[in-house]
Amino acid sequence: MSYNWLLLLHQLPPKPAYARAKILRRLNQLGALPVKNAAYLLPANESTLEDFQWTQRQIEEDSGESWLFRVKTVSGLSDESIVDAFRELRKPDYAELIEAASQLLSQPSETEWRRLAQRYSDLRRIDFFDAPGSEEMETLMNRIDRALHPPQEPTAHPDLAQLRGCTWVTRRGIKVDRMSSAWLIRRFIDPNAVFVFVDPASYTHSPGEVRFDMFEGEFTHSGDMCTFEALLALSAQREDAPLRAIAEVVHDIDLREQKYQRPETAGIALMIDGIVRRHSDDDRRLEEGSALFESLFASLSAR
Repeated sequence: MSYNWLLLLHQLPPKPAYARAKILRRLNQLGALPVKNAAYLLPANESTLEDFQWTQRQIEEDSGESWLFRVKTVSGLSDESIVDAFRELRKPDYAELIEAASQLLSQPSETEWRRLAQRYSDLRRIDFFDAPGSEEMETLMNRIDRALHPPQEPTAHPDLAQLRGCTWVTRRGIKVDRMSSAWLIRRFIDPNAVFVFVDPASYTHSPGEVRFDMFEGEFTHSGDMCTFEALLALSAQREDAPLRAIAEVVHDIDLREQKYQRPETAGIALMIDGIVRRHSDDDRRLEEGSALFESLFASLSAR
């Protein structure tokens, strides 16, 4: 896969020294990858472009100069080596959070969980390629969340048949449960469903929005069911054998269990991992994930 990158070059006067420290701190906060002295890379998108442009303004305010380029690799560094370098850059950050989350899991605290959730959200924002530890950290955060906020039964759910025209909201960085749930929603509940991917720490619920696979969501994990299973159980298609088979696949991947041990599970898990590694953009993940689950549904339906 070929990537587009943003390359920022800058030069600052030797004094004052704090100006260099300030710019370096800013680049670290953006998750930029240092490739040479005063040369930094970010994957090219609208958000990272704006981040680098603000950094340029700070450099100019400190009497420095900067140059911003949109580039592709030709020789020397490859796209794969750059992606690996971004992952290695974030690996120690995840190790630190995993240690904190493991300690918190033994003694859950609402206040500490929210602090950790903010730190995790900040890290996810600059983890462009799912660094080692990202899945383990997500699993730990979900376990802490459920320990602090056990599901209240019975839970009142909106009528799925009445949810056409709504905006469906979920956590950004979608993986198997959110991909499959979004496919199920658009395939069987509302073909024109709109999806929004948010940072849970800063999200504020609005009328007309339906949350799934997130804290306090209208549709999320229920008991030992993942979100896809919970949605399917409430849908008109709940007895559909191919969809129930997909639910079993999603369950074992999402919850890292071997409860159902379907033969398709290992292959689907590898495909999902590939999608996640290739795309940091959630819309692209959803596009490819939906095609994957549509193909799986067609195959299972034909058997």
